[in-house]
Amino acid sequence: MKSKRHMSFAQILSMSMGFLGIQMGFALQNANASRILQTFGAGVDHLSWFWIVAPLTGMIVQPIVGHYSDRTWCRLGRRRPYFLAGALLTAVALVMMPNAGVPAGVCPPVIVGAGFLMIMDASINVTMEPFRALVADMLPEEQTTTGFSVQTFLIGIGAVAGSWLPYVLLNWLGVGEGTTESGVPMNLVISFAVGAVVLVVTILWTVCTTKEYSPEEMREFARGDAASAAGRSGLSEIFRDVAHMPRTMRQLGAVQFFSWIALFGMWVYTTPAVAQHVYGTTDAQSAMYQEAGDWVGILFGVYNAVAMVFALALIPIARRFGRKRTHAAALVVGGVSLMSMMLIRTPGLLVLPMVGVGIAWASILSMPYAILAPSLPAEKMGVYMGIFNFFITIPQIVNALFSGLVLKYLFGSESMWMLVLSGALLMCGAVFALRIREADR
Repeated sequence: MKSKRHMSFAQILSMSMGFLGIQMGFALQNANASRILQTFGAGVDHLSWFWIVAPLTGMIVQPIVGHYSDRTWCRLGRRRPYFLAGALLTAVALVMMPNAGVPAGVCPPVIVGAGFLMIMDASINVTMEPFRALVADMLPEEQTTTGFSVQTFLIGIGAVAGSWLPYVLLNWLGVGEGTTESGVPMNLVISFAVGAVVLVVTILWTVCTTKEYSPEEMREFARGDAASAAGRSGLSEIFRDVAHMPRTMRQLGAVQFFSWIALFGMWVYTTPAVAQHVYGTTDAQSAMYQEAGDWVGILFGVYNAVAMVFALALIPIARRFGRKRTHAAALVVGGVSLMSMMLIRTPGLLVLPMVGVGIAWASILSMPYAILAPSLPAEKMGVYMGIFNFFITIPQIVNALFSGLVLKYLFGSESMWMLVLSGALLMCGAVFALRIREADR
């Protein structure tokens, strides 16, 4: 069986560069979508229902894109056509979402904004999984931890830039004062446009600098004759692949469920939680609320900056203590950190728990994929990476459907309790991480 070539650090960096742009757009969405929707009139108890479009589109789009990207060969390669198309669509949605109030005479801004949120998430999903599959395609097994850690490093750079950009524009550069007619701050409008440009440029960097293996080479890497059989299968093969997913993947499912139901709660409720618990306001139209929103962007940038640095530290740590133990410990640190936010009433001190969240985030973005990749057949890498996304989208859908009810009827609309709950769920994920039996390849 032919072995894959080792790649230099610079080659791995170039191959993953597009993740910087993807995550910049993702960070702008995560830090600001809730307050944009609230500005358009959405209630805090209903925010999760608007966010449900993200996991729904991901659950549908990613396995299909993964399935067809396994079978696509053209001048651009195997994976590159998908994340290039997805990047262009994401860029359009980034520009349009904060401007959703423009067609207000035709449709309520909150509906238009939710529609562009859906388009953005569908497009990001088209872009995301082929990128993860590309790393697994191109790297030998002994370099997969490095590959996914480098991805996490670039994700951190993009996420910091996206999270901090609105605050930096307004408070450091004096750019973006005032609001649109719909009440959306101009610094957000400008930030989303900048994010769209960076996304397209970084995706083009990867497309232009990375050459994928040919179909003949990929068949040599595959075990037995499964690759040629896969080429003849239809879309229904996805359902058979779900039924026969590797044991390691099933065990990781529980870990992912608790991790991502917690993350979704953090993204949806951090802005209203900080505005209410620390800034003392629930009025989304007030200047104080917008100040809280900008500060949440800084906080999200902090956890992503920590993740960026810690991602590289994960390589020797995982080598020393093992991947699953490293991941479990990181989830515990993140869970305790989120729960501690209930005790903080000063904006500046909220930076401290974000350090712990960043440690967990770095591990969530890399360790599950490094654990999973050795258990997957090379000829089905794309479709299984897409199916693995079920374990990310399903918990988010569960959260989106029920967290608003939990917030209203169990926590009396005190959003900070949703962050405490998210911390407890991360710790549940750590327990299941220790039960994983890793596959050898």
